[in-house]
Amino acid sequence: MADNEQKFEIQKIFLKDASFESPSSPDIFREKWQPKTDIHLTAQNSKISDELYEVTLNVEVTSTQNEKTAFMVELKQSGVFLIKDFPEDQRNHLLGSYCPHTLFPFAREAVADLIGKGGFPPLLLSPVNFDALYSQQQAKLKEQKKATREETKH
Repeated sequence: MADNEQKFEIQKIFLKDASFESPSSPDIFREKWQPKTDIHLTAQNSKISDELYEVTLNVEVTSTQNEKTAFMVELKQSGVFLIKDFPEDQRNHLLGSYCPHTLFPFAREAVADLIGKGGFPPLLLSPVNFDALYSQQQAKLKEQKKATREETKH
């Protein structure tokens, strides 16, 4: 195998942190279940060594019923990925889109499990288009850089 051959490998997938709270229980269980649920996803990555990166998918789910918090889930699903000899733009795409996409099914299962163990009906997170989210993030960064350049010209 050539030394400069591109290589992508999943080294490890793990649950880094998980929190479940049900501040309105047990009273909330006596109400007809018609919740409003907010879901927030973010991803971050950090370089561990020359070719190893940790990527963490942060999931926050808050469900309210009649203005009372039924439950809150905060979860960090992480993975260690080997990314070798990719150009910077491809490496960034792997880290910003492909790796979070890889972690998502594990996070979805952990969230559903925590909510079910909390006594609530199952909640399955809908699929997420991480490519679109990554593209939006990149477009926003370009706009910010452009605005910063224009401010420094004045």
